[in-house]
Amino acid sequence: MAEKIKLTKKDRIAVWWRSTFLQGSWNYERMQNGGFAFSLIPALKKLYKTKEDRSAALTRHLEFFNTHPYLASPVLGVTLALEEERSNGAPIDDVTIQGVKVGMMGPFAGIGDPVFWFTVKPIIGSLAASLAMSGNILGPIIYFLAWNIIRMSFMWYTQELGYRAGSKITDDLSGNLLQNITKGASILGMFILGSLVNRWVTVKFTPVVSNVALDKKAYIHWDHLAAGGKGIQQALLQQQQGLSLTARKLTTLQDNLDQLIPGLAGLLLTFLCMWLLKKKVSPIVIILGLFVLGVVFHVLHIM
Repeated sequence: MAEKIKLTKKDRIAVWWRSTFLQGSWNYERMQNGGFAFSLIPALKKLYKTKEDRSAALTRHLEFFNTHPYLASPVLGVTLALEEERSNGAPIDDVTIQGVKVGMMGPFAGIGDPVFWFTVKPIIGSLAASLAMSGNILGPIIYFLAWNIIRMSFMWYTQELGYRAGSKITDDLSGNLLQNITKGASILGMFILGSLVNRWVTVKFTPVVSNVALDKKAYIHWDHLAAGGKGIQQALLQQQQGLSLTARKLTTLQDNLDQLIPGLAGLLLTFLCMWLLKKKVSPIVIILGLFVLGVVFHVLHIM
């Protein structure tokens, strides 16, 4: 009896590393098939010894394949398990392997976008951009490290999950597992992005509501201050005591809105953009529209 062939952790790591280049040979006919076959080469070389068997294995994995690039990892894991069983004599044909791949790539493609593109990436990007805007060099460093650690770890552990589960993993696709993950990720993403609205969306209305002259004792008399550093110290002390920097109190429309609900205009603008997106308005149109309105309102001294 021939010795059973078993894929080692080193073999699976080689597949995992190659899978990071899944999109490298993307094409309009069969999409990710080249990258999928390329990822499996280290394992197929281990499982099949003859040139004919290796050629046949590569050929069956050059069929159409397309899913989210990171969610291809569990499909790769299941495929590794099936190919391992086949190389050891199990009655698994090409149709079975391709059927499992096709059955998994559809549901996984649906979960990849909301989890990674619409949740994880915006969250990390927003936090990193906030640091970068304040001049902190850690902003881009944190983004690079966090994003790559998350995606590479996810790809490795899901590939291992698929490999250990084998063809049984397809049983989970008929339940609500993927729908629950998608829903939970979407809720988390909306919660965190919502907390960043006040920081990222800034709307300032400039029309003056009132311009009132202050009492002489209510503001700093700059011409009465000492010269040099001593005068600056006196000004800071007087400001700390509550004196105004100017002789008149200028109140804008934005000041009144901020006293009512800080960030209200930015929140309403965000809701407007969400409503437009729900009405299938192109994001490019929304961006250009906001740009034009911003320029016009600034010229009219509204913002």
